[in-house]
Amino acid sequence: MEQHLLHVALVVRDYDEAIDFYVNTLGFELIEDTYQPEQDKRWVVVAPPNSRGATLLLAKASKPVQAACIGDQAGGRVFLFLYTDDFWRDYAAMREAGVNFVREPQDQPYGTVAVFEDLYGNRWDLLQLTQDHPHLSRLS
Repeated sequence: MEQHLLHVALVVRDYDEAIDFYVNTLGFELIEDTYQPEQDKRWVVVAPPNSRGATLLLAKASKPVQAACIGDQAGGRVFLFLYTDDFWRDYAAMREAGVNFVREPQDQPYGTVAVFEDLYGNRWDLLQLTQDHPHLSRLS
């Protein structure tokens, strides 16, 4: 299966503080800063200097269940995303190989996603983005 690591997502307590750290301190490029009022969500995406495709999504822990997962960890919680250009092909191949999917495929406004666990218990999103998603341009 040809797949690419699209981005990791870090749950943060404060967007402005996180943006300042990554952009001003580490020199990351600010790729996207979008607020979705209908869901009360803000999407902030930064990329390491001179990266080709790699991005970091800064997600705020707005739900109580997410906030509880952060606990006292300084860095918050990390999500892992595995991008595919053919979701159903790779989903079927992973199922056949015995990969444990903890959430079955769902269609979302941003694409198709299912959640699987690796050998170490880390949870990954297997993700195929919609054709107009801004992250796709960074993968070329």
